[in-house]
Amino acid sequence: MPAARPVWKGQLRLSLVSIPVELYSATKTSSKISFRQIHEPSGKPVKYQKVVPGVGPVDTDEILKGFEYEKGNYVLLSEDEIDEVKLETKKTLELTQFVGSCEIDPLYFDKPYFMVPQDELAEDAFRVVRDALRQSEKVGLGQLALRGKEYLVAIKPCGTGLLLETLHYEEEIRKSDSFFSGIGDEEADEDLLGVASELIERKTAPFDAGVFKDHYVKALRDVIDSKLKKKRPKVVESDDDEAPKRGGDNVIDLMAALKESLEKSGEDGKSGGKSSRKSAAKTSSSSAKSRSGKAGTGKSSSRAKSSSSSGRQRKSA
Repeated sequence: MPAARPVWKGQLRLSLVSIPVELYSATKTSSKISFRQIHEPSGKPVKYQKVVPGVGPVDTDEILKGFEYEKGNYVLLSEDEIDEVKLETKKTLELTQFVGSCEIDPLYFDKPYFMVPQDELAEDAFRVVRDALRQSEKVGLGQLALRGKEYLVAIKPCGTGLLLETLHYEEEIRKSDSFFSGIGDEEADEDLLGVASELIERKTAPFDAGVFKDHYVKALRDVIDSKLKKKRPKVVESDDDEAPKRGGDNVIDLMAALKESLEKSGEDGKSGGKSSRKSAAKTSSSSAKSRSGKAGTGKSSSRAKSSSSSGRQRKSA
């Protein structure tokens, strides 16, 4: 298991099958160079005060958040009012729809995360979902409540694991018409198009991100390394966030749950009746209890949460 700290732990649910999984950030900021403003005579970091024009410095308890609904006019909200509408972090991510792997415009993709099973008992069900997505060339869609917000996410196979990517909501994407409206409708010259196409073909190669280097960052690092040789910098330590606690899990028969989910999806149709799902979940739960003594005897067993435990939520920190 990676040494990194998971950003989320919970259940990936496909109908009646729930799989304990963890999410890890797929990107890192350590390769980026950031700066702080320093007071040169003293060598100390510059701090900032909250200042109101014509009033001067103010205390933090006098500050509210304001939404500017028109120029210079604000609707004021207190922290309590904002906290009241924050969503509790859910421990279940349900795949509610599937789309073709190439149907989502790259414009919608935001941030990637690696998804892995929490332990060996969850691997069987995890592999089934992963391989089913790969074989069908589909991407799973769902919504994840995390840190007070709700994210639209897409899940697809990535090596031996899964990749979860947060997506922008439609209202967050600018319409391209206003930017492209000034471009004429004329088609490109055939001769020029042929030459450009041949040039593209000659330069086509498999994608390898390692071929491309950030020359600006390298130049900055050279300058920093040069100065480090002359003076040892001060190291500022910061506390890490507390790791989320892990809850208990129940074991159900994977094949039985998958078959029952398939039967229920045929009965309920695309809408998926809630009452039928609750009844099916209860049936799965009772059959799981009767098989609890044999849960570790084959690869057809996988860790999952019961219907009653999937509703548990905790307040986002």
